[in-house]
Amino acid sequence: MKSGIGYIRVSTQEQGRSGLGLSAQREAIQRFATANGYEIAPSDWFEEVASGKSATRPILNEAIRRARRTKGFVICAKLDRLSRNTHFVTGLLEHKGVKFRVADVGDEADNTFLRILAVFAEREREQIGERTRDALRAAVRERGVVLGNPTNLREAALRGAESNARQADEFASEILPRIMRIRAAGAKTFREIATALNALGVRTARHGDWHHESVRRLIERAERQAASCTNPPAPPPRRAPRAIRPTKVAADAATPGPNATFRRVNRHFLE
Repeated sequence: MKSGIGYIRVSTQEQGRSGLGLSAQREAIQRFATANGYEIAPSDWFEEVASGKSATRPILNEAIRRARRTKGFVICAKLDRLSRNTHFVTGLLEHKGVKFRVADVGDEADNTFLRILAVFAEREREQIGERTRDALRAAVRERGVVLGNPTNLREAALRGAESNARQADEFASEILPRIMRIRAAGAKTFREIATALNALGVRTARHGDWHHESVRRLIERAERQAASCTNPPAPPPRRAPRAIRPTKVAADAATPGPNATFRRVNRHFLE
């Protein structure tokens, strides 16, 4: 039988207290050890609560020292239980005299293969992060909102307000027929309509209960919407054509100069 050192890590104190993450990892390591001929003594289990990005890992260092003394293998359930930092993992795998095994990879994966796997795992995490950010940006753009710290804050606010107003109009158009049926059934006041809507299980746009004010606002919005469709706004008045300023030549021709006056005077005396 080969000697094994079980190493288990969870990221938060809550996981450590609940024991859910710890027990799942212990079971995975034990199944791997049993299937591949490793023996893990009760004193050779090491549990640690630490962030996957932290380089301060006293329990892991203790497990490595134990593996050196017993010439055993440090076994973890998954590679990211050692660390999520590729540089940190490769540094661990370069420890002389210490061999690592990962339960979900298999007994054939030695330290060299695990170093390569750590590089690919980091690249996969980066791609997942990029895909998540791209999907978030696309989803937010559909709602007319700009992510980050945009310089056109006014334009972004206007787009968001227009999107909210459009959604409110659509909701009012959907609920108004029900309100008309409730009115036809005998409800006269906003409060009575709100009580009927709540009894029917109809929720507000924000998934809340109806009150007389929310009913009044919705009816007023529906009335404004109907009025805007019946009486569309008049087109803006056309601007008057701009007066054409006379050119210099036309102005000179219209205004008699000194030569023209001299000719008129000479013509008078000649006559």
